[in-house]
Amino acid sequence: MKIGWLEVTVASIFIVVFLTLIFSRGAHWLEPRFWKKAAIFSGVIMSIFLIFLTFDTHRYINMGGVNVPEPDVINNKISYVLDPAKGYYVPKIGEQEEFFGKIWSKEEAAALIDKGKLTIQSRNCMDCHTLLGNGAYYAPDLTKAWLDPKWEQLIMPVVNKPTKEEAMAAWLQNPDKYPTWTRKMPNLKLTEEEAKAVVAYLKYMSAIYTNGFPDHFGVTAKQ
Repeated sequence: MKIGWLEVTVASIFIVVFLTLIFSRGAHWLEPRFWKKAAIFSGVIMSIFLIFLTFDTHRYINMGGVNVPEPDVINNKISYVLDPAKGYYVPKIGEQEEFFGKIWSKEEAAALIDKGKLTIQSRNCMDCHTLLGNGAYYAPDLTKAWLDPKWEQLIMPVVNKPTKEEAMAAWLQNPDKYPTWTRKMPNLKLTEEEAKAVVAYLKYMSAIYTNGFPDHFGVTAKQ
């Protein structure tokens, strides 16, 4: 049986009520003694459950945890598939594939992803874009940008690159040279290394389990 937040909430309430009734025997529920016991047990039990949930959350949000993969996932094919049980699209980690012509070690991948994150922060990309629901809504959401089929359909032919990652990096260095949307992205003066790092970060982001967010993306990113 899977234990979720609802089960934890119900269990904590049950324990508080049970302990309050046991240790307040003989007291009417309107007496201050009854509610004093209830307040004490509520505080203690809720604190225990809060500590447990805090540590349990780290299993899901830390790199290499349940929902967030290890950095070397950039060496794998990543797709978006419909999970019939959940009713929404989820990342699927596939077979190994080279990324920018090589297989990256875990340490190399982590450093590249970190550089991509810092590059995005240094250029204030979230003034226009969103990541995991945070940011602005002027430009496309980047949470699953790697999975957008437009990279293969539109960008690769335009920049004349053989792989998606190379096409993305080339486009990011000169987005004003290759306008493809009504809202044009400015040239952020990215170096080749910075552009590659941003692509790595976006590919890594696409592998994170986000409970179907963005909720519309699976239809357009179906592979």
